[in-house]
Order: sequence, then structure tokens, then C-alpha cells
Amino acid sequence: MDNKLKMIIIGIVLVLSLFAAGCTQQENEDAGTEEKSATIGYVMWDDAIANTNVIMKVLEQEGYEVEIIAVDAGPLYQGLADDQFDFTTCAWLPQTQANYWEQYGDQVDRVGPNLEDCKLGLAVPTYMKDINSIEDLNANKEKFDGEITGIDPGAGIMQNTENAIDMYGLEYDLEASSSAGMASALDGAYRDEKPIVVTLWTPHWAFGRYDLKILDDPQKAYGDGDNIETLARQGLKEEKPELYAIISNLHYNHEEIQTVMTDIEAGMSAEEAAAKWVENNPDRVNEWIGTE
Repeated sequence: MDNKLKMIIIGIVLVLSLFAAGCTQQENEDAGTEEKSATIGYVMWDDAIANTNVIMKVLEQEGYEVEIIAVDAGPLYQGLADDQFDFTTCAWLPQTQANYWEQYGDQVDRVGPNLEDCKLGLAVPTYMKDINSIEDLNANKEKFDGEITGIDPGAGIMQNTENAIDMYGLEYDLEASSSAGMASALDGAYRDEKPIVVTLWTPHWAFGRYDLKILDDPQKAYGDGDNIETLARQGLKEEKPELYAIISNLHYNHEEIQTVMTDIEAGMSAEEAAAKWVENNPDRVNEWIGTE
């Protein structure tokens, strides 16, 4: 083999080696760089709106491009199972959404609670002094026109209420509405001190605005309370470990999320209320993003 041919072969080998090294370096860089995007599913409940917008603002602050998508509870779980959403921060478990968890639990990642000890049940204004338990409702059927004002029909609390009607033998109809519709009906009745019984839960801004009481539930139709939990699509932890670490650290107390909800109810947009809270609570946010 003459020297000229040797030089050509050596040159080709060098070019191929450099190309391979460059590809390996790019692959390594890509493997070490997490895509800064997140798609969050949520339901249009007051606590979920507040919670979702807060984590959206935190992630945007960290350079993520965030999309939030509102759906009903059933499609929320299905969307996580089908990888339509990266995560949600508004799952009520272990009781309220037990039916969805039974169907989809083996297809999603249960990250953990972000708000603990949440109560739900039937609530009335405290000016209804003689009504303190669900067991008192039938004897006062005429006062309420035999009607319980509920929220959207896909909500877990609506199934709980159907169960309560059966368990207590209530001669009532459960009227489906929406979270906003229920709140409007409550506001109208409260202003005129009229009887009303609604499906309600904590945390909720209504307990800060009105004097309300959740009725005793001796038969545990609504259970002993829930946690609001963060769920993720399977594979998120491996694909986006930085994002997963942040949502794993996410945790509120009731007063914190109630502040956001109250600002929204008072007329501030959800994004504005969330941004205000994030700005006013840097220590808490730093806990979530891992800088403390």
C-alpha cells in the first residue's frame, strides 16, 4: 500500500472517530439535560385551581414551560394513565376518589400528599341551630325543600353524598351543579338567612366568609377525611428527575392554600393570586425546589 493511500485511510478513520466522539458527547449532554416542560391536569374545584396555579408559578420561576389543563375527575386519572399529563396536585385519597384509584391506581405514580387532613361532608349555616347531624335532616325536610345542593356530578363528594342518602335514608334529592353554582346558591341563602344544605369540604374559602358547620356523620358516609395528593404519570421520575423532585417536595398547610383561595374568591385572577403567594412565601418555595 503506497503512502498516499495510507494517508487517505488514516484521514477517513480520524474523521469517523471524531464524528463518533461528537455523537457520544451530544448523547451525554442530551441525557444530562432535562426538558423544561410540564403538563398539569386539574379539576375546576377551588382548592385545585389554587394549588395548580401555585405550582405552575413555581415551575415557571424555575424556567419550565407549563401548560395546565382542566378536566373532570375521571378524565384526570385516565389522562395520567395515558401520559396526557405529567402530574396533578389535586387527587383526593384514599376515600373520595377511591373508585378512580381502583380503576387507574396501577397505571399512575402515587407521589404523596401535599395537603393533609381534609374533611368533606354536608354543611349548613350555623344559624340553623337545631341541625347538627346528617341524622337531623329528615325531620327538617320541609325547611330545605328536600334538596341538597351539590357540585359537578363527577366529583367524589357527589358519590359520597349519594351513599349518605342511602345510609341515612334521607328523603332528599341531590342537585348537581358546579363548585361555582353551589357557592352562589350558598351565598344567596346565607344573605337572607334561609335554610340550605350543601356539599362542602376543607379547605374552602367559604369557611372564611360564612359561619358554617359540617354536619356530624356518625355512620361515616364521608369517611374520616382525606389527603390531597400529587399523582404523576409512570416514567416521569426517570425522564424528568428535577421536576419529579420538586413535586415530591410540594406540601402546604391549610392556612397557606386558604390564602390563595380567598384572594381568588375576592376577585383576583388565579394566576395573580398564585404569583402573590409565591412572592410572599420564598422560604416555602425554596423547600420545594430544594435550595434549603
